[in-house]
Amino acid sequence: MAGTLALSGCSGGADLPPLPDQASSAYSLGPGDEVRVITVGEDSLSGDFHVSDAGNVAMPMLGAIKAAGMTTTQLGDEIEAEAKNRSILRDPQVSVEVTNYRPIFVLGEVAKPGQYPYQPGMTVLTAVTVAGGFTYRAVEDYASIVRSNGKTSVEGKVQRQSFVKPGDVVTIYERHF
Repeated sequence: MAGTLALSGCSGGADLPPLPDQASSAYSLGPGDEVRVITVGEDSLSGDFHVSDAGNVAMPMLGAIKAAGMTTTQLGDEIEAEAKNRSILRDPQVSVEVTNYRPIFVLGEVAKPGQYPYQPGMTVLTAVTVAGGFTYRAVEDYASIVRSNGKTSVEGKVQRQSFVKPGDVVTIYERHF
């Protein structure tokens, strides 16, 4: 048993620091997300829009609106303010919802490494399941996640029940026998 414990410490990622906890907060939009904007009484300001690599949403009549880092409510408020400032609508009412989240990436000792769609509430274990499950060589007790906030990235060790966020890169390590 002691030999097994000693060898488990030699597996990849075992010495990574834990991924810092991020306060549970409303989802922040980022490049790659797709949103549906509904503007009451103005069909030309309604539709599905993509958040560009620059973090903007290109709106008809309004141009580029910064979306990255905002919640859907904040983006709706920003669109309302722009429509009002440009005298397009007197009392705009805008709602925004996410239709497609940024993908996640699962690497390492899974059956099918690759890019996968994110679903709210996804954990490391559900991400592994979507990627075809663990290989027989996988370390199944922990993984690492590389998480970016748009300006910096951080990598840390996580447990299998840890939540995944859109854009995360999950790595499942190989165990050494």
